[in-house]
Amino acid sequence: MSVEATMHVVRPSRRDAYLDWLQMLTGAALILFMWSHMILVSSVILGAGVMNALAHFFEATYMAQVGGPLIFLTFLVHFVLAARKIPFRFEQQKTIWEHAKMLRHRDTWLWIVQAASAMIILIMGAIHLWVVLTDLPITAAKSAARVQGGFWFFFYLVLLPLAELHVSIGFYRIGVKWGFIQTGNRPKAKKAENILFIVFMAIGLITLLRFLTLAV
Repeated sequence: MSVEATMHVVRPSRRDAYLDWLQMLTGAALILFMWSHMILVSSVILGAGVMNALAHFFEATYMAQVGGPLIFLTFLVHFVLAARKIPFRFEQQKTIWEHAKMLRHRDTWLWIVQAASAMIILIMGAIHLWVVLTDLPITAAKSAARVQGGFWFFFYLVLLPLAELHVSIGFYRIGVKWGFIQTGNRPKAKKAENILFIVFMAIGLITLLRFLTLAV
């Protein structure tokens, strides 16, 4: 190998390791938040009163007012850290795409799906957080009116699968990268990933349908 060929190889530093850890921790925090958020919002399935009571608790304790901006900050930090490894130039994207087709490796395609979905989630997630946090207090009636408006129903119909796909893939890739998922238990982990995606997609769709039928 020539000297010129090795000049562009950059060895990972201790700083890179710390940033990878921070990326993992922010990613894990966002995964827990997304699952918790889905369960709390889906409480409307049990009744508008249940969702209103939970929303009132989070606002009365200022968890919504403080937690919302903190989640958004975590969201941005995680994206910036992940963006270090995302190819933004067309030539780089073309190379990644060609390598993925050549390798035919499922985990490589999962990374591409996760990277692509992150770009869309960044925009749509920011819009969702802004709309919700600038229209407090959160109530079932407000959420239902927004979904029944037409545009927001299709907005969430796009955001929901992208977010759940990104989260389930992220959960799986964290396990692979940090050694929790190895060759022996990888098939079970992939099955668990698929189950998580299906379960939370089902919860999300049922919640959207409940908002559509809720009297406002």
